[in-house]
Amino acid sequence: MSIFDERGGEYIKKINDAAKSYLEKSAFCGRESSGLEVMLEAMRYSLENGGKRIRPVLTLEFCRICGGDVEKAIPYALAVEMIHTYSLIHDDLPCMDNDDMRRGKPSSHKVFGEANALLAGDGLLSLAFEVLLSADDEPAKLVRAGAELAKAAGCSGMIAGQVMDLKNEGRKATLDEIKATDKCKTGELIRIAALLGCICAGATQNQIEAAEKYCAGIGLAFQIVDDILDVTGDEAVLGKPIGSDGEKGKSTYVSLLGLEKSSEYALELTENAKRNLDIFGDEAEFLKELADKLSTRRN
Repeated sequence: MSIFDERGGEYIKKINDAAKSYLEKSAFCGRESSGLEVMLEAMRYSLENGGKRIRPVLTLEFCRICGGDVEKAIPYALAVEMIHTYSLIHDDLPCMDNDDMRRGKPSSHKVFGEANALLAGDGLLSLAFEVLLSADDEPAKLVRAGAELAKAAGCSGMIAGQVMDLKNEGRKATLDEIKATDKCKTGELIRIAALLGCICAGATQNQIEAAEKYCAGIGLAFQIVDDILDVTGDEAVLGKPIGSDGEKGKSTYVSLLGLEKSSEYALELTENAKRNLDIFGDEAEFLKELADKLSTRRN
């Protein structure tokens, strides 16, 4: 087993164990509500439904590579994953992307109904900040992390990207418009995942800048590969329908650049992202391999 597979497996196990613990024990300790049982089930359904855990893995690895304690970074990482999961639940709703499948299973609103899915997303968003701000770490770090996470997930970050994405439906958006959309919608949560790991570790400004430049590259490459897979992917492997972008009349990297140039662009971004890790020396091998795997993924 390679270092990447071994360390990545350890990180994913830590995140999965922490998610289960927070949902089943500490997060709802001493609280009683007639709606709690179904809400907890809906939140667990989506949070524990697999996924690559890319964002929390970035949090833990950047904490490690910057000299921090990975165990202390777990609440930071879980908070990012909870916000990512909430965003997926809401993305799938009929009023948004109207997708019935997610990771090979029915979307939350198909199982629990639209209203409960909406509330499950809201619950995960709120719980993310509870988990982060209740972490056993220096108050100054937690305050900074909470403020940065709120900004990245909010109206100048991920939500702004979703608004722009909806605006792009049924019209021919420019390449710059698509990049701006993806920088917010996809890139901001990837960037903040790394930044939270840096904050937890007490990273230097140079380390933070390197982390953010790396994430800018892999974040944009990630979305380009998504667009490619929406055309060339296998629905059974992806775990969701393909061709949805075309059906909605959305401009994508593929529709503007074509498949070949889109693939070349994703690889170029990946190589540039990896070069930003030189500051970390040999310790950056895990992150370099992660970038390569994301650029060649099939789901």
